[in-house]
Amino acid sequence: MAASGKLSTFRLPPLPTIREIIKLFRLQAVKQLSQNFLLDLRLTDKIVRKAGNLTNAYVYEVGPGPGGITRSILNANVAELLVVEKDTRFIPGLQMLSDAAPGKLRIVHGDVLTFKIEKAFSESLKRPWEDEPPNIHIIGNLPFSVSTPLIIKWLENVSCRDGPFAYGRTQMTLTFQKEVAERLIANTGSRQRSRLSVMAQYLCKVQHIFTIPGRAFVPKPEVDVGVVHFTPLVQPKIEQPFKLVEKVVQNVFQFRRKYCHRGLGEELKQSKSKHQDKEDGKEDSGL
Repeated sequence: MAASGKLSTFRLPPLPTIREIIKLFRLQAVKQLSQNFLLDLRLTDKIVRKAGNLTNAYVYEVGPGPGGITRSILNANVAELLVVEKDTRFIPGLQMLSDAAPGKLRIVHGDVLTFKIEKAFSESLKRPWEDEPPNIHIIGNLPFSVSTPLIIKWLENVSCRDGPFAYGRTQMTLTFQKEVAERLIANTGSRQRSRLSVMAQYLCKVQHIFTIPGRAFVPKPEVDVGVVHFTPLVQPKIEQPFKLVEKVVQNVFQFRRKYCHRGLGEELKQSKSKHQDKEDGKEDSGL
């Protein structure tokens, strides 16, 4: 890893634009993978600014694609940037960025859903959970198809303090469909309140930072995109195992709002039934 003292004045040298990279390597967004490229560097710079002060930080970017946000992160004077990209078509363009920023960009061809980020950075970066967040950030323009399963996975990691959160309360700045972003931040009583709202907010401070119009992407998606910032809480708002909270919340929200008490009732019935079965088992065994 490069010494942090040498990084404060780094700027990328002149490079082909993202549009030129796309043409050079004949890249096309794959609709089945819900890929949408963000080409406006003013917007990618804004995403990176909203992530916080990244000077000498260690950043994990998910789904870099042709490298728009990647450029903005490198220009933010980071100590090191690790990108994980599943689509091999994007690797040559990212390698061009790596060559322009020697020792600062690590490229991994892999799947963010299975990549072991807890082994990617130095142990010295770890901070106690009660302390300020570590100098590690997760940033990503996520394909719509993986955004929800990935944030649920990472919320479970927050609960267990493993994965990206083995280093401490690692902050995340991620893109979602605007509707999903609105659900993530929806308050109690809001019509947008959902399973996702509860699961995110009982573990994290969640902020919808700004909205990117769909026309800024290529190809243009049918929806706008919300940029959401997550900071894990020191103390979760619900002191129960993640899987239990998830199961209860799923049952509550499986019915329409005015009938949601039925879902809770079903969960209570199941819990009572399991408890009774255990008691019956004790009687049968003579305990």
